[in-house]
Amino acid sequence: MTGAVIFDLDGTLLDTLEDLADSGNAVLLAHGFEPHSVEAYRTFIGDGMSKLVERIFPLDAVADPDVLAERLQEYKAAYQDRWCNKTRVYDSITELLDKLSEQGVKTAVLSNKAQAFCSKCVDEYFGDHSWDTVLGQREGVPQKPDAAGANDALEEMGVEAGEALFVGDSSVDMQTAVNAGIRAVGVSWGFRGREELIANGASIVIDAPMDLVELL
Repeated sequence: MTGAVIFDLDGTLLDTLEDLADSGNAVLLAHGFEPHSVEAYRTFIGDGMSKLVERIFPLDAVADPDVLAERLQEYKAAYQDRWCNKTRVYDSITELLDKLSEQGVKTAVLSNKAQAFCSKCVDEYFGDHSWDTVLGQREGVPQKPDAAGANDALEEMGVEAGEALFVGDSSVDMQTAVNAGIRAVGVSWGFRGREELIANGASIVIDAPMDLVELL
């Protein structure tokens, strides 16, 4: 019996792609670099904001750690101005969360998005849902695919790994689930492809949010 579900945020619950891309491109343009297509950001996202900034700039432009840190702060400022311009909840996610609540299934968010932005997005788009815990990237805690965050979520929900599902859209999510001993469920509607999910440990890939109910 599944007692809890841990969800990734970007690409799983929320389509944040355009706001993330617009923020990155704003920083690139401010420094005289060509912007990337929105689609290109699908492969830049997933490993936290610092890695995102590192990926969008030419290597030699952010090779200096101090410069990278400056660009990261610029990116955060740009995202602060754009985080809810185009972001939307994926179809049927709200209905899924309602169903999980009805069945008494505990729910958590585990994201590599900085904690402040993670909490802000969850509050804005899922403020009516009672989450058991919402965990973004936190100082001193290794980010996904390290199992630390998933283990924290399990502990806060009071469930064992074998009682939970981990739902996400990327290799990072699937690897996190495997590392934590949680069944990995990939979603086909996110930022990455089915092949990546299966190659990195997905036990199943679902095509619609309500398909998750059948796995409980």
